[in-house]
Amino acid sequence: MSIILSLETSCDESAAALVSNDKGKIELLANEIASQIEEHANWGGVVPEIASRRHLENLPFLIEEVFTKSKLQIKDVDAVAATVTPGLAGSLLVGSITARTLSNLHQIPFLGIHHLEGHLASVFLSEKHPKPPFLVLLVSGGHTELIKVDVQHSYERLGRSHDDAAGEAFDKVARLLGLTYPGGPAIQKIAKSGDPKKFSFPKGRVSKPGGGFYPYDFSFSGLKTAVFRQIEKLREENEKLPIQDIAASFENVVAEVLVERSLRCALEQGLDTLVLVGGVAANERLRTMMLEKASEKSINLALAPMEFCTDNAAMIGAAALLRLSSNYIQSSMELGVAARWPLEKSDLLYAPNPPF
Repeated sequence: MSIILSLETSCDESAAALVSNDKGKIELLANEIASQIEEHANWGGVVPEIASRRHLENLPFLIEEVFTKSKLQIKDVDAVAATVTPGLAGSLLVGSITARTLSNLHQIPFLGIHHLEGHLASVFLSEKHPKPPFLVLLVSGGHTELIKVDVQHSYERLGRSHDDAAGEAFDKVARLLGLTYPGGPAIQKIAKSGDPKKFSFPKGRVSKPGGGFYPYDFSFSGLKTAVFRQIEKLREENEKLPIQDIAASFENVVAEVLVERSLRCALEQGLDTLVLVGGVAANERLRTMMLEKASEKSINLALAPMEFCTDNAAMIGAAALLRLSSNYIQSSMELGVAARWPLEKSDLLYAPNPPF
């Protein structure tokens, strides 16, 4: 059995967790998160400098808290893991330096984890989780991707957003409607009393240079623009803005696009299991629609637990345990952080000569 202390500081959530694997099952021993949402909401989005400062303030207390709750000590830990890419560079540095310091002080391995791999591993925190190969729809504030997960951490990106991620679109449309940040929960709440068929918004597609469209790719920038134009049109006509109907129609078309392209990809790639992870995966309309349509197509659907959809350290620990089980023993102490790094090259995070 291995016990991992894991840290997550890629954006605006400071988090620490202790996880273990006992008889092949990943067990959460303690999990703590300090959210910065209220502070960043004052600015309508994440302010990198503030995020870094709060991570620096919060992380020592979160680490102390997970040890207190689990009744473990640092001497019980077999390795320490931290997110090193992608994310805000200053925020990533706080978690990475903390993890490497603990690794040096206590002579235990350090593992640098790819943030998206953490999201992919979040499904393994559920009671029943699928076995590779399967298709993952990773849909969050910064990423909307379709990823084929094979055995031994082999990843193949089959679809992606070419502009705004779905979560970004939620934030921007919420701002247009005068709703609070973050946009996902605000839109979901108000959309419950709206008509999802009231407005017909476009399902953006991405053109191929030689003609046709990329079948599994996404584009949400045009949808955001369509919502903006609809709002402007209603205001010019001096009509009362039907915020609930606009929110519901927007939320519905985002869910339809994600569901339709994900299921098409799974069917055409010969994969009978689809996994839904990421912050937007907590959206109730998306989860309900995906469950219904996947059942119609005889595709098995695995959902990450709601509490692990948004950024957290438990998923980083799960990813670290999966790496250890695949003999990726440690990362170099020289490994830094990177704002961007492709998931397909995540194996290089464990190379003797680190990529950054």
